Amino acid sequence: MTLALMAAMPEELAALLAQLDSPTVHHHAGRAFHAGRLEGQDVVLVLSRIGKVAAATTATLLIERFKARAIVFTGVAGGLHPQARVGDIVIARELLQHDLDVSPLFPRHEVPLTGRSRFPTDAELSDGLQAAAAEALAVERLALAASLEALGVSQPRLHEGLIVSGDRFVATAAESQALRHELPDALAVEMEGAALAQVCHDCDVPYAVIRSISDRADDAAHGDFLRYLAEVAAPMAAAILRCWLRRGPLPV
Repeated sequence: MTLALMAAMPEELAALLAQLDSPTVHHHAGRAFHAGRLEGQDVVLVLSRIGKVAAATTATLLIERFKARAIVFTGVAGGLHPQARVGDIVIARELLQHDLDVSPLFPRHEVPLTGRSRFPTDAELSDGLQAAAAEALAVERLALAASLEALGVSQPRLHEGLIVSGDRFVATAAESQALRHELPDALAVEMEGAALAQVCHDCDVPYAVIRSISDRADDAAHGDFLRYLAEVAAPMAAAILRCWLRRGPLPV
């Protein structure tokens, strides 16, 4: 029984991989699954790659081959809600596929034959990540002060709520505005979380998603994205997850 940690981009996983004890690597379906121990917990770390299909494939492999007892997705996202600023952390409480539309056969966004469009994350996992994020933010914002200042980020904050996923990188003000109009409570947009949610829902596996806001999902979204990812988001995510693992207890 293993806890699985997923990310979509190499930079998002690098800091955690560097801290993995006694690692062994298993290759399946073009992916490298890094098994080992982190803060005394048995874990498997894997790069899902980008997009909903890639995330769903990876989640299925984690459940079927590695008997994952819980899956946590970490990475960056674009901020949608006015209060979700660059540098903030978002803990998903619900996930939805904003580009899923089988109407008029089913309501827009509803996953056919499930009767739902919003998939709630596991409350225990999300509560634990929220507490760990609050603790880690207080420490890491000091350690990362120089990078945060250089990128124009001040006082990162913690949010909880809806994160939406779709198979496109939202990078124009028009797209962002359309999503805010359609889903006004959405805090952030990314490309994997809701696919993970659907797989875990089908397989009855608890899951959670934690994201760092890297941009405002507008015409400037590409700006300092890679620098923010390497200098702020990756070390912050690693600090939060290590804090969470230390706090325990984890689901069994």
